[in-house]
Amino acid sequence: MRAFVLTGPGESSVQDVEPPTAGPGQVVVDVGRVGVCGTDMEMHSGQMSYLHDGLAHYPLRLGHEWCGTVSAVGDGVDPGWLGRRTTGDTQLGCGHCHRCLTGRQYVCEDRFEIGLRRGFDGALAEQLAVPVTTLLPLPDGVDDAAGALVEPGGNALRAVRGAEAGEGERLLVLGPGTIGLLAAQFALARGCEVHVLGVTAASVGFAASLGVHGAWTPDSLPDLRWDGVIDASNDPSSPARAADLVDAGRRVVYIGLSEAPSVLDTRTLAMKDVTAVGVLSASPGLAGAIDLFASGRVDPRPLVAATVTLDDVGAVLRGERPAGAGPGPKIQVDPRARRQQ
Repeated sequence: MRAFVLTGPGESSVQDVEPPTAGPGQVVVDVGRVGVCGTDMEMHSGQMSYLHDGLAHYPLRLGHEWCGTVSAVGDGVDPGWLGRRTTGDTQLGCGHCHRCLTGRQYVCEDRFEIGLRRGFDGALAEQLAVPVTTLLPLPDGVDDAAGALVEPGGNALRAVRGAEAGEGERLLVLGPGTIGLLAAQFALARGCEVHVLGVTAASVGFAASLGVHGAWTPDSLPDLRWDGVIDASNDPSSPARAADLVDAGRRVVYIGLSEAPSVLDTRTLAMKDVTAVGVLSASPGLAGAIDLFASGRVDPRPLVAATVTLDDVGAVLRGERPAGAGPGPKIQVDPRARRQQ
């Protein structure tokens, strides 16, 4: 089968590799759609911390935002999975440590992460083998574009839950990328008054098109009470800004990661009695994201700017925008498509 392989910092190719087989407790998925995210770009550039901590090494196969159809099952797997459309958890815990046994496999010290950590091959390929225990069925109302947004959706939903801004309360999202905009959509579905802070006019304009109550740049942000703040940006100054902006006694959620360390004065949190929440993984939010997509209360598909082939992934990871791409922040890949000559 064809697979996109990173062979070194800034180096990649589409290779013919052996297709996976379904071992005991596993399935093989024919991949339908894969999202490319900022973590993939850090892997491509060589800046991702896993590469420096020994938790990942080249060559590696990316792709952790995926959906597809089960085409083979291994021993011990219900054959009823065959032919079912599905997505799955990225975080694969060891299954026997205290964190796994208490439902926190997504922070297991020995976890695999599909396409990212400890050599588990990702979904930027025609097929993917995964444990059946990680799968979540996709309803017919969730198409491939939405299905490949379940993983970032789970992260965003956890961020909204963590902010604890209720119906009629005002939530500010820093960063109009995929996670930030999904969080804005989930918060709108929750009945919040939602505002988004971005940097460029284009990104702010796109956020406004999604129906948020306000979309601002730093110099135009109004002086309002913010009942919750989600930092979904990659700006190292944003964590401190989020803590400054959130109302006293409320919550700030940190889900964005910057390449450089951020500085946050914890006296701000203590003196304002603010709760800071960190979100690493989509795992506890995946089912909820699927439900909201299936119900039609949240439609993530406008965030997809373009769908490209495996042959185009290298350019996307270098930051190139596909010709004819829409205004959304997300690029997706159809691994079975071929580039038009």
